[in-house]
Amino acid sequence: MSKKFELLPAHFGDVGGLTIRRALPTARRRMVGAWCFLDHAGPAELPADKPMRVGPHPHTGLQTFSWLIEGEVLHRDSLGTVQMLRPGQVNLMTAGRGIAHSEESQSARLQLAQLWIALPDAQRFCEPAFEHFPLLPQLALNGFNTTLLVGRYGAAHSPVPSHTPLLGMDLRCQARASTELLLTPGYEHGLMALEGELQIGMEDGLETGNTQTLVPGQLLYLAPGAHRLQLSSAAPARLLLLGGTPFEEPVLLWWNFVARDSEEVQRFAADWNAGIGFGTVQGYAGERLLAPDPAGLKLKSPARN
Repeated sequence: MSKKFELLPAHFGDVGGLTIRRALPTARRRMVGAWCFLDHAGPAELPADKPMRVGPHPHTGLQTFSWLIEGEVLHRDSLGTVQMLRPGQVNLMTAGRGIAHSEESQSARLQLAQLWIALPDAQRFCEPAFEHFPLLPQLALNGFNTTLLVGRYGAAHSPVPSHTPLLGMDLRCQARASTELLLTPGYEHGLMALEGELQIGMEDGLETGNTQTLVPGQLLYLAPGAHRLQLSSAAPARLLLLGGTPFEEPVLLWWNFVARDSEEVQRFAADWNAGIGFGTVQGYAGERLLAPDPAGLKLKSPARN
């Protein structure tokens, strides 16, 4: 049985020359709802001769969800899309049966959250697509300025679509603030501090009083059943709140693919490396990224946790 809450460390990595904190997946927690990947990059100052550059690479079986906080990022994909992403905007790319894209920073300072959403079986081989959302609902919650990224909160509804029930919220305060968030008890939730230090008080309808301190580099996981959160900070801070119904289908995430078994992974990697089925990204000045060889790896879907 899952614990009511878990405080999990993120691990550090590098994407295109930019240091990131990876909160999902980890050995102890693979997903939160259909959210199967969460990187927080920055805030960082990028040298003029070392911008973030991620060459053309493939995806299958997922949606990439890019939330930009600071800076500018240029997106290109194999559908022919060329889209500049700016602060307060979301890019949603549906990989479906297969898509390729590249990303390049266009600014000296950068901060963003890069997330992936696993597609359910009924949609995971759909036609690829891209959508850009320049305007998202803004909420004022007792000192926390909040952007509703996806899903519903109160009377507000994000225009970003989802194939499974999801919630995404960005909450930030400029000074001391405290508020209460009402949660959907059927959802599991994950909270990641992006800046500053926050105090999280949890209530699941049966007990209250559990309080955790959350700082950047940590993910607080809440199992289904939570009704309310008390959120407070004594100084400027920023938090990402994710939620969704538990994703019961088995998921195998390897490199840039979301699959169901190792045979699919091997087929996706072989097709991409052979230039089959993903199209071509035009306009990127550089080589595409080749998939590692998954042959011989004992890949298997992790148990739902």
